[in-house]
Amino acid sequence: MPDLNLLITLDVLLTEGSVARAAQRLQLSPSAMSRALARLRETTGDPLLVRAGRGLVPTPRALALREQVSRLVQEAHAVLRPALSLDMAQVQRTFTLRTSEEFVESFGPALLARIAGEAPGVRLRFVNKTDKDNRLLREGSVDLETGVVDATASPEVLTQALFRDRLIGVVRSGHALSQGDVSVQRFARGHHVYVSRRGQDRGQIDDALEAQGLTRHISTVVAGFSTAIALARDTDLIACVPERYTANQRGGLHSFALPITLAPFTVAMLWHPRLDADLAHRWLRGCLREVCAQQVQSPLP
Repeated sequence: MPDLNLLITLDVLLTEGSVARAAQRLQLSPSAMSRALARLRETTGDPLLVRAGRGLVPTPRALALREQVSRLVQEAHAVLRPALSLDMAQVQRTFTLRTSEEFVESFGPALLARIAGEAPGVRLRFVNKTDKDNRLLREGSVDLETGVVDATASPEVLTQALFRDRLIGVVRSGHALSQGDVSVQRFARGHHVYVSRRGQDRGQIDDALEAQGLTRHISTVVAGFSTAIALARDTDLIACVPERYTANQRGGLHSFALPITLAPFTVAMLWHPRLDADLAHRWLRGCLREVCAQQVQSPLP
């Protein structure tokens, strides 16, 4: 029967990438750690860590095992850890949330007020989300993300829906489209600002217009909805933005339903399984879920 303690040793070795640092972390002598590595190599049939210059680098097999081993060790700790209640008023902790500026502007004030009342020692650190790569969640440098989940999301990341949203059109007050019905022809004839964090120059709106034999003129491409709204406010550009996501940024502008059929989308929060049983993280997820539910009460038309 394999020695399951080797899983912990392997997890630390793959995390540290150094026999000496792993030995220090596990409070073992360097020779004992070297013997453990030898046993791991014999058990797995792979060298796992090999010399490269003055350091060690993981083999392809080690890279393939790293996340699985980490998850197994975390799950084992969760099984053996007693379920305890947690007094959030006494917790001193910083959570890193990766999300868009629009999400922070729309939901941040209510979330921060909720946290200040229940857990004054908790601090939120917001970092801007520029892509859908879940690597930072897996690495542990980000505790929670928000975004639209699609088929490219990593299967190891856990998700929970927060609210549904849809795209709408936004123009400045006095813009031609602020008067009368917005037909698909009038919409397509206008000049548009397109939002793409990855620098693409067309999306689902263009596909829907093309299906009707129409194209729109995209005058500029920007990376965020807040920027698109700012341009629409001071120019004749048409911006297409999420209705609920940008509710607090569209004051004084004219909003209208798009004259094309697009499916609503779901905004969710995402986290790594290693934090699923963490009581403070569970509390934070509950706060975010309830704040979003309170801010978004009416159903989409």
